[in-house]
Amino acid sequence: MNMFSKGFLAVFLLAAVLGLSACKQEGPAERAGKQVDQAVEQTGEKIDEATDAAKKKIEEAKETLDDKTK
Repeated sequence: MNMFSKGFLAVFLLAAVLGLSACKQEGPAERAGKQVDQAVEQTGEKIDEATDAAKKKIEEAKETLDDKTK
């Protein structure tokens, strides 16, 4: 084999490996992992919303108590 043939073969094999690895479908573990990640993110957002709502209620109660004590 001459140098050109070896280079061409190497490029061809590399392209084939990269192409085939891009076609790999996700397995059940990867899908489950993504679903868990999404659930954790959604739960975190809901916790943040609940925390903000609780802070608002506490501030409102504090203002009400301040008004009553005056």
